Amino acid sequence: MDALGERLLQEPAAGKPLSLVQDDATDTFRAQDHYALNLFAGIHCLLAHIDRLSGVGGESVEQHFSRYPFLREYHRQILLVMPASLSWPDGRQWWRANLRAIAGQSGNHLPLEALDGQLRFRHETIMALMLAGLVEEDSRFGTLFADLQQPLGYRRPMLETLGQVVAAEDAVTQLSSWDVCSPLLTTRLVQADDTRLPRSEWVLKVDPVLWDLIRTGQPEVSGQRLKYLSHQQLTPMDGVIVEHEFQQRLKGVPSLFRQGRARILVLRAPEGSHSVEVSGAVAQALGKNLVVQGPGPEKPEADETLGISCTLLNAMPVYKLDLAPGETAHLPALAGYDGPIIVILGKEGGLDTAEAGQLINLTMPAPDYHQRIRLWERYLNGSRIENLAGVARRFRLPGAFIEQVAGMTINDVALEGRRVVGLDDIRGAARNLNHQRLDTLADPLDAKGSWSQLISAAATSDKLQELELRCLYRERLQDHLGPAFGNPANCGVRALFTGRSGTGKTLAARILAAELGMDIYRVDLASIVNKYIGETEKNLNKVLTRAEALDVILLLDEGDSLLGGRTEVKNANDRYANLETNYLLQRLEHYQGIILITTNLSDNIDKAFQRRMDIVIPFFQPRIEQRLAIFQLHLPSEHRVDDLFLEKAAQHCALMGGQIRNVCLHASLVALDEGAAVTDEHLEFALRSEYRKNGGIYPLTQQHPASFNDGGMGAFANALSQHY
Repeated sequence: MDALGERLLQEPAAGKPLSLVQDDATDTFRAQDHYALNLFAGIHCLLAHIDRLSGVGGESVEQHFSRYPFLREYHRQILLVMPASLSWPDGRQWWRANLRAIAGQSGNHLPLEALDGQLRFRHETIMALMLAGLVEEDSRFGTLFADLQQPLGYRRPMLETLGQVVAAEDAVTQLSSWDVCSPLLTTRLVQADDTRLPRSEWVLKVDPVLWDLIRTGQPEVSGQRLKYLSHQQLTPMDGVIVEHEFQQRLKGVPSLFRQGRARILVLRAPEGSHSVEVSGAVAQALGKNLVVQGPGPEKPEADETLGISCTLLNAMPVYKLDLAPGETAHLPALAGYDGPIIVILGKEGGLDTAEAGQLINLTMPAPDYHQRIRLWERYLNGSRIENLAGVARRFRLPGAFIEQVAGMTINDVALEGRRVVGLDDIRGAARNLNHQRLDTLADPLDAKGSWSQLISAAATSDKLQELELRCLYRERLQDHLGPAFGNPANCGVRALFTGRSGTGKTLAARILAAELGMDIYRVDLASIVNKYIGETEKNLNKVLTRAEALDVILLLDEGDSLLGGRTEVKNANDRYANLETNYLLQRLEHYQGIILITTNLSDNIDKAFQRRMDIVIPFFQPRIEQRLAIFQLHLPSEHRVDDLFLEKAAQHCALMGGQIRNVCLHASLVALDEGAAVTDEHLEFALRSEYRKNGGIYPLTQQHPASFNDGGMGAFANALSQHY
């Protein structure tokens, strides 16, 4: 190594196309320098092969220099590195010895050194790899290979050609061409163009992505499906903001990996958590980089080059999978890699592997209030915030979502020229994140209104106030429970709204969201029930997991489709329907967010569901005084409806709150068309229309004849009135 290093430093080649200069700061070789030396060694090996062929009637090296002048230039540069006095066979041995010496003392991770050290590649195999890649560097080598491989004339080397070129004359055991090249094919470093040909005639080409990685030591692409994080980008173990007990367990993982007692870490983490950062802390402790494949589909893709890429990059692979209930992932074989692996899973699904005895299972908890404060401070990046404690209380988001929301907030505030971040700024950014990740699974509702706008029975109002307190203190309540509760660690709130349609269940949900300052999304359970086995559970899992991570209020509308009582199993349909019900029961029990379920048929609800609800709130048909209040609340302030008629309508028209809302809307529309204020006539016409719509009989005798304008909406309304 010393002689070679001295030659590199003392005799640099002016204008040379390949960098052969040491890193002055570290006195070590970089990946591109090591690659260049191996490439020169491969070219020297090729020239030695030409010299050997001249002994059996082939053209000499000098004749090849005359035919291919570029070879002479490469040879001149090689002689700037190695002693010129060495014979061709001795030169090959010199390269073998010095390359190994450099690799052993380089101080940097070198991709080609990893092939030698970790995968135990022979020197001949590495030289075959360099020769297969020569055409990628200089197309003139294609012409040379075509000449050497006559009469076939391929411009890329054949398997047999590579074996012959790298074979040493003085080897005790002569290696076959397959012995030399098979490790390259197995690890996907090279590919055969047409495997239908005889194996000796396989034309080999290097994988272009892997070749660039060998040349530079850095991946060229880090995209959505494959993300590379260097050792310098990874967070140290002590810098990860997680629960203390979990962090202590995490610190023991690298030691188990080093000792060979474990190989796979299964990390269960909530969606939106810093699971990749936690994985990176493990890799950082092992002195490795990180390659993340994900977010994954139901099953990990069989990326044929992932294993060898990780070896060349000195990286640990991470699979990030999104499994549905009951699904099992099978890890694909990682050709060319034999090191630790991390698999990130959610709450659902499992991992099927023959290495179950070498598994480590860790469950990453969601950040608590104090950890969220630290996360907001980190990602708001020094920005002033008006109420950090309030933000941490209100937005129960996992780390990665906090990072995204904080980034959007900083940009929004900067666009407005402000320096102080307020609660409304963060709420707006969080709403944008919700739209991006949840709108395809559920429908957003407007969170607006106040409790004064909900006219309901006293029992219902009391229960709604209790529900609001339960939601407001859902996290802090855990610290104020008696010892008999143990440590439930469940901040979820589950409420069941029962009552006929139009009694105000959805309105109450929207007002609750407004009072809490949270977003609310509605899911129609009937729309996600699927006739195919297992699909209903998958649909439920997606929406529940996403809503839980984003900390929004989830409204499951028309819950009768899944909350009905379980039946005796008489056929396969009954059995799978019961499975869906059992899944929802189990999922609700461990749900960490706020979920509201509405039903019109409370008698049909499985009693097990009601037992799992924190609060059951009945919504009743409004009484006379409540109906009058609803009329007054929805009629425009400038209406001209007679108080006596309004009281009579409230007394005799036993409508639901939603129906009264429709009546007031219809009356206002007719009045608007006439350009007048709402009068008794407009209201009576709207009442008649509502009864006709629902197939009922209007209970009031006609008080006022319809006398609308002849044109427009008035004429249409008058015609309907006369018809009925």
